[in-house]
Amino acid sequence: MPTQTKDFYRVLGVAENAKPDEIKKSYRKLAKQYHPDANGSDPAAAEKFKEVSEAYAVLSDEEKRRKYDQMRKAGAFGGGFPGGFTGYRPGGTRPAGSTGAFTFDDLEVGGLGDIFGSIFDFGKRRGGAGTAQGPTGPQRGENIEYQVEVPFQTAARGGTITVSLPVTEDCPNCAGTGAKPGTQVVTCPECHGAGTITFGQGGFGVTRPCPNCMGRGKVPQDPCPNCGGTGQLRQQKTVNVTIPAGVDNGSKVRIAGQGEKGAGGGPAGDLLITVRVTPHRFFQREGLDILCEVPINVAQAVLGSKIKVKTVEGQSVVLRIPPGTQPGTRFRIKGQGVEKGGRRGDQFVKVEVGVPETLSDEQRKQFEEFAEAAGLKH
Repeated sequence: MPTQTKDFYRVLGVAENAKPDEIKKSYRKLAKQYHPDANGSDPAAAEKFKEVSEAYAVLSDEEKRRKYDQMRKAGAFGGGFPGGFTGYRPGGTRPAGSTGAFTFDDLEVGGLGDIFGSIFDFGKRRGGAGTAQGPTGPQRGENIEYQVEVPFQTAARGGTITVSLPVTEDCPNCAGTGAKPGTQVVTCPECHGAGTITFGQGGFGVTRPCPNCMGRGKVPQDPCPNCGGTGQLRQQKTVNVTIPAGVDNGSKVRIAGQGEKGAGGGPAGDLLITVRVTPHRFFQREGLDILCEVPINVAQAVLGSKIKVKTVEGQSVVLRIPPGTQPGTRFRIKGQGVEKGGRRGDQFVKVEVGVPETLSDEQRKQFEEFAEAAGLKH
């Protein structure tokens, strides 16, 4: 009987001419859906996870995919090769007389450490497997990227904000071992401590992290009831973040050692804060300069006046409005902008002359007298 193998394109739910990005997107979705972490001990999910992993390992590699497509068109997956060739497993021998145009050995898949590491962080957890070769030594924890909104004036002047973010911490009940206090951690019976298992299907050999121990190589004899045997808990962590003066929207602030805890005693990762500056109702920013608009009335514009203007520093300065000031005129207050890198900008105040919508009889009379004295017709 011909070797029967699932259609990798159907497994991932993509077309035969699917682009690499489409294959990757479909794989990520399915792998996360059927990953053992999300499905407990469900054997059906574990089997599906194995299938999508095998399919992606081949279809994501340009050369492996090309050879797979050739064999697929030749009927190697379900119909056999032309001339009756029925396929063989890696390391096997070819039937006598076979030309061996297509070989399953060419498609044998090695470790999937890079694939799983980029999606599920395998090998970066405590005691986890770093590669297909098994557990490694101490590893640096993952960085945490977080986005926070920072008030406009804090971004301009600098200051401290408090951030609460979810992090993975060792379970305090079992000290991160995953075992119920008083019990032991034993070698995983599934992978025998290797942290990985290898399976074959349709002539392909695929190595993946062990789903029983999640690549750790060990499992608790009696799981900790607090963390379910994982040895870790998701908790909220409060961090004080110093925002330097003059940060722009989209700037990043790095806080060393405030990321995820390192595996096997390794150092913690960093916290990367992306700043989103909250718009201000009065101030706007243009480089190092601060812009604002201040309303004045007709009398102030015509006769001149002195007004108080707030600055980004939270103080007020007196601005002189000369007689005959026109609407839209901009005034400069030197040195009241944003300070950054040893330089400091200015504050520019644009005056808008407000025209009253209604007048009392006395006000109307005065305006009419003014118009007549100025030779204005109305």
